[in-house]
Amino acid sequence: MSETHVVTGAFSYTGRYITERLLAKGIAVKTLTGHPDRPNPFAGRVVALPFDFDKPEALAKSLEGASVVYNTYWVRFTHGATSFDQAVENTKTLVRAAEAAGVSRLVHVSIANADPNSPLPYYSGKGKLEQFIRESKLSHAIVCPTVIYSLHDVLINNIAWIARRFPAFGVPGKGDYGIQPIFIDDMADLMVDAGSRTENMHVDAVGPEIFTFDELVRIIARSIKRNVAILHMPPGLALLASQVIGLFVSDVVLTKEEVDGLMAGLLVSKRPPTGKTKLTEWLAQNADKVGSTYASELGRHFRG
Repeated sequence: MSETHVVTGAFSYTGRYITERLLAKGIAVKTLTGHPDRPNPFAGRVVALPFDFDKPEALAKSLEGASVVYNTYWVRFTHGATSFDQAVENTKTLVRAAEAAGVSRLVHVSIANADPNSPLPYYSGKGKLEQFIRESKLSHAIVCPTVIYSLHDVLINNIAWIARRFPAFGVPGKGDYGIQPIFIDDMADLMVDAGSRTENMHVDAVGPEIFTFDELVRIIARSIKRNVAILHMPPGLALLASQVIGLFVSDVVLTKEEVDGLMAGLLVSKRPPTGKTKLTEWLAQNADKVGSTYASELGRHFRG
């Protein structure tokens, strides 16, 4: 009988890449998802079950028999009844359910520079959960990315999408703050490797290159052969411009909290890089694809 792992959001973004690797290793996979009726991209090889955060006993039942849980569940912004506070409580419910189900290992996606005392709810929520997981009974790995990029991410890909369609790109402030993105394959490899270990871990998931935000936009524009003017704007005006674009794509392109975190330098790690893929090389290899389609956050998580 094969080992069973649970991946939250296996039909979505990071969870899908983790699931592909687990299946390739011959590990049986179940997923917890907010959309169990969505088309299964794994041809029925992954059993889809609802999150059931409001039914802790049912949630624990869903986790029975699993040795490892990979938790990618979180929210990028408050939307409707979904909030950061609710996401924190839901994740605590998941951790308790994993304990009750006898799960051996939790691999949890946090964020680099999480801090329970941060004024930014995204970072404070992640920081509170790190504390909660460390105090749990579970063997755990806490993996902390900055920005994860691919042809479907909501930052690198969507910067390229905007650069393909507009002659100028609005950058909040001076654009001299740093960003250290990690490639999705490197992130998934790091997660699966963490699941195979037993020691408690806290690791930043970051790539080998650090850019200023200005440099990042220029590199992306150059890779897709676009001459895009960079306009340095007051943060509030840059946010307003993103909201105008959001009206056309029916999405939340950028949030005030993301601007604040970016400008505070929170998207750079103080630790050595754990990813191997260089964004500059990846862009050169994918110049014809990156930004060709818009990656919608609302579409990914909130629309059936």
